[in-house]
Amino acid sequence: MNPEKDFAPLTPNIVRALNDKLYEKRKVAALEIEKLVREFVAQNNTVQIKHVIQTLSQEFALSQHPHSRKGGLIGLAACSIALGKDSGLYLKELIEPVLTCFNDADSRLRYYACEALYNIVKVARGAVLPHFNVLFDGLSKLAADPDPNVKSGSELLDRLLKDIVTESNKFDLVSFIPLLRERIYSNNQYARQFIISWILVLESVPDINLLDYLPEILDGLFQILGDNGKEIRKMCEVVLGEFLKEIKKNPSSVKFAEMANILVIHCQTTDDLIQLTAMCWMREFIQLAGRVMLPYSSGILTAVLPCLAYDDRKKSIKEVANVCNQSLMKLVTPEDDEPDELRPGQRQAEPTPDDALPKQEGTASGEAMVGFTSALPPDLTHSTERAPVTLHLDGIVQVLNCHLSDTAIGMMTRIAVLKWLYHLYIKTPRKMFRHTDSLFPILLQTLSDESDEVILKDLEVLAEIASSPAGQTDDPGPLDGPDLQASHSELQVPTPGRAGLLNTSGTKGLECSPSTPTMNSYFYKFMINLLKRFSSERKLLEVRGPFIIRQLCLLLNAENIFHSMADILLREEDLKFASTMVHALNTILLTSTELFQLRNQLKDLKTLESQNLFCCLYRSWCHNPVTTVSLCFLTQNYRHAYDLIQKFGDLEVTVDFLAEVDKLVQLIECPIFTYLRLQLLDVKNNPYLIKALYGLLMLLPQSSAFQLLSHRLQCVPNPELLQTEDSLKAAPKSQRADSPSIDYAELLQHFEKVQNKHLEVRHQRSGRGDHLDRRVVL
Repeated sequence: MNPEKDFAPLTPNIVRALNDKLYEKRKVAALEIEKLVREFVAQNNTVQIKHVIQTLSQEFALSQHPHSRKGGLIGLAACSIALGKDSGLYLKELIEPVLTCFNDADSRLRYYACEALYNIVKVARGAVLPHFNVLFDGLSKLAADPDPNVKSGSELLDRLLKDIVTESNKFDLVSFIPLLRERIYSNNQYARQFIISWILVLESVPDINLLDYLPEILDGLFQILGDNGKEIRKMCEVVLGEFLKEIKKNPSSVKFAEMANILVIHCQTTDDLIQLTAMCWMREFIQLAGRVMLPYSSGILTAVLPCLAYDDRKKSIKEVANVCNQSLMKLVTPEDDEPDELRPGQRQAEPTPDDALPKQEGTASGEAMVGFTSALPPDLTHSTERAPVTLHLDGIVQVLNCHLSDTAIGMMTRIAVLKWLYHLYIKTPRKMFRHTDSLFPILLQTLSDESDEVILKDLEVLAEIASSPAGQTDDPGPLDGPDLQASHSELQVPTPGRAGLLNTSGTKGLECSPSTPTMNSYFYKFMINLLKRFSSERKLLEVRGPFIIRQLCLLLNAENIFHSMADILLREEDLKFASTMVHALNTILLTSTELFQLRNQLKDLKTLESQNLFCCLYRSWCHNPVTTVSLCFLTQNYRHAYDLIQKFGDLEVTVDFLAEVDKLVQLIECPIFTYLRLQLLDVKNNPYLIKALYGLLMLLPQSSAFQLLSHRLQCVPNPELLQTEDSLKAAPKSQRADSPSIDYAELLQHFEKVQNKHLEVRHQRSGRGDHLDRRVVL
């Protein structure tokens, strides 16, 4: 520094002392400056005061010489002390050079700068608030200073500044938020601790409503929650907890919509604490904001659904996620569906939630404001506030479809997805049927799932699709596979002309009887695709086929299921599969408790509908000779059963054929055929039943089944021994007359025709075409 330069009004002695390397001499100079400035204040000489501050700032604090900078800092602090309450008039000039020294490479100088600023702020108190941002910015840097002395000094200054903010009502929060939003993303541990401490202070001041600006800093808070330091994580937990308490107290002033996506992101993190905290927030948001959260449903489900499959190690997260899922599901109501007049075939473009959300968040339109008023608790909302919130299913269905398609996803997640689909089909069927064609393949594929519970829920969804009135469209979409590309008429419940079994012109063919619920257009498509899946996955048919069909009979109408499957199998080109499927259906029909009512309906054949059902089943059952006989036994068509058995002598008797006869004998001994065994007592009225059973006996080789049936027939009483005087006087009775509505000759001819086809196919496969003369002659 040039010693000859004029630093008036500072005396040469003051200048020399300010430049000295000893602290004590600089302190003496500071006292002289304080005395000098006090005189100027007494004289109200503002020009000289400004000149002194400018000289200390430019010539000393910003000097290239380190000792001069130290002298300038202590001199500026002395000026502030001398100015007292008037220091507020010169704060800009006093603070700026000191803050510049915060960046100095010399740690001692940074410490002196911190000390000087402390004295300046201590004198000015509330007058420094207009300069709060620059002070906060400087302090945030010192908080991460590597020197412990500097850090200690900054903490003293920090506490002082917090006291000033706490006791003042003039803090400018609006201008401070952008700086806070920027600094909150610091990765430095001490800087994060500094930020959290300030948020706690601001949150505690009654006159400062930090909740309004929570969307600006929420993401940063969750970032800090993942810090490696336990103390910082604990502090951040406290801050987030305080915010959540305030949200619960004042939900009407919370900007739920602007924070929804932030929570969605952090609900998917791998950090357990962040994920649990974000999920707890999501739970509260859904319960407090209600339908305001509906536009964010796809994102929420993306975050929540995977958590439902967590094990006990993440039990807390799983439980909270389950509450979120249930609460969100309850928000969907029938009012979210489209009007009746808009049919599923009339596609209406749905804006995706992802496209719509940023517009809602970034504007203050009337629509966005509706969301804020809807955030009130149920007791504070009005019914009219729910109307503007529109549920868009495109994103939701896409998320559900994606999770159901992922084979690696957990069982509980898959169950939750299927519950969602079922809920949406119940509450918003017309909207959902626009997505059915995309969901249908994956729902069918889910039938191969390893979990019975998943299959049950899947069947519930498929049953709802097949029975919902909203699914009755002119065109439910193309069927899967070239062999199932059916015409429009084949998608409907088959017409009378297809059956052609009854002589009565007024029959309804395969239509549902008036007493059964009507299935929609997707029902027949479902049956076709289900049989196609059984055909391509024989293991599925073998392991889960009976379970699936029995459950469908509970969920839908059993008569409709058997009617439609029989009609489809009638045109099945794979005869081996048709025979296997008919055998499976017959076993289910005869043994399942779920089909008790249907068995009783077929047992008597009293109504036109039951006779029609018998004829439909019979034509498909002809793919398997033994099952055809068992159907005749079930329906008490004993004479026709005897006629069929007579034809067995012309069929190719194989081991599989004899095994099925063996199983039929076992079935006759089961409770299902109790009535048949009791009818053996009435020998005169059931001669064809006895003949049919003897026919089966003659087909069997000497085996356990042969012995079983032989012993049964030995128990048939001599009719002469059963005669009484009353029976001798009574007119002789005949067995139940065949129904005049059924053309049994045509049925028998159909049986022969089908068996000829099977024989031809077997010979073609084995290359034994010379044995075709063994087929049944029509």
